[in-house]
Amino acid sequence: MDRITRRKFLRAAAAGGAAYAMAHTPGVSVAQMTGGNALPGYKALVCVFLFGGNDSWNALVPRSQAEYDVYAATRGGSQSTGGLAVDRSALLPLNLATADPRGWQYGLHPSMTGLASLFNAGRAAAIANIAPLIAPTSLDQYRNKSVALPPQIFSHNDQQDQWHTLRGQAPSKSGWAGRMADLLRDNTTSQQTALNISLSGQTLFQAGDTSIPYVMGSGGPVNFSGVGASGAGLARRNALSNVINASYGTIYERGYAAVQKRALQQAENISAALNPTPPLPDLTSLPNNPSTPLSGLATQLRTVAKMIAARNTLGMSRQVFFVSTGGFDSHDDQNQNQPGLLGNVSDALQRFYDATVELGVAQDVVAFTQSDFGRTLTSNGDGTDHAWGGVQFVVGGPVQGQRIYGTYPLLKVNAVRATDGADDVGGGRFIPTTSSDQYAATLARWFGISDSNLVQVAPSINNFSVRDLGFLT
Repeated sequence: MDRITRRKFLRAAAAGGAAYAMAHTPGVSVAQMTGGNALPGYKALVCVFLFGGNDSWNALVPRSQAEYDVYAATRGGSQSTGGLAVDRSALLPLNLATADPRGWQYGLHPSMTGLASLFNAGRAAAIANIAPLIAPTSLDQYRNKSVALPPQIFSHNDQQDQWHTLRGQAPSKSGWAGRMADLLRDNTTSQQTALNISLSGQTLFQAGDTSIPYVMGSGGPVNFSGVGASGAGLARRNALSNVINASYGTIYERGYAAVQKRALQQAENISAALNPTPPLPDLTSLPNNPSTPLSGLATQLRTVAKMIAARNTLGMSRQVFFVSTGGFDSHDDQNQNQPGLLGNVSDALQRFYDATVELGVAQDVVAFTQSDFGRTLTSNGDGTDHAWGGVQFVVGGPVQGQRIYGTYPLLKVNAVRATDGADDVGGGRFIPTTSSDQYAATLARWFGISDSNLVQVAPSINNFSVRDLGFLT
């Protein structure tokens, strides 16, 4: 835990962020205290993080014969012959709204039926060869170290932090969603809970300089145990209330009491909003039914949908949610494990999109994936290893779908292997041609961040000629 100086504590407390000084205690949010103009309408972003580094080259695959042949050769052959390449005949065809300029055709992994359906309906898009990048980087620049690069490119923790913070080479204690909340603080004063909500633990992605995320469980707020509305539970609640409302002599005691009081209030406010009388209608796409068990990811997204349904009760105009699933570090057993992993993501995203349609908010909600890094196009025999560029997906009503944004890595059709192209740093590790800063900036502009403030969200955005990738209306 970082040492907290008295000056830092005072500064955070003065900004309404006593929880910052308490190491971002779970269940805590910051009440916004300053005035400003309310933002029009409602918008929500949902980050779906795939921990471990998704092998997205098997998620989005070139389906045109010449490109597929090189892809398959590089992966040790098709899965039906013992390699890692998805069989061409099994790929789910994607119908592009505009033809690929190189004439390529694409398909999705056969387990991703939900996402393929959304893509072909124009409600999903892919961003190819994207990863943290400080500035456009050529192969020569990478080899000569003549351009700034993110540190520890092939490290799980470092690259997770890069996606969360967009920090480049400079350390950062805030994430880009947290910085969006800081920028919109004056415009969200009526919101009764934090702009940022995580259903998957504390995350640097949502940490702000003055704004604090609310951390809740996958099924809803984690309430204080042992307190209730009657009997011994009520007695304990009253005792707790006496403790947190008492007068204390030091700023540390007062700050800690404020954190606990706020956590109790937030849990009760959100629980009441999620469990009103009469109850919220059940969602057919994300049912709360033991006979239809949902995956952990879909369960998180069901709670997100319920929070969105309660947006008016809580006075929300802008929200960012963080959900996650893991298991993507596929050094081995990839052919056995990847279908279930990709199928889970695809099914959960389709269910969630369908839930936003049920709620009448599909045009106001965008879900997007992130993952540590891409993986090697080459096979290690039973899986793939850490790499750099990969493919991410966006889903939602505002998405300009049926399109692949960015550039799928160049595969040399006249070569034995696909990894001797201009983007390969060795072993099938592709230099990204689209930056995660551009990805974040595109999402942030739609969310309501002004062009002049984009650099505060995505610090390297001015290094790229294209600030908005165009995948959102």
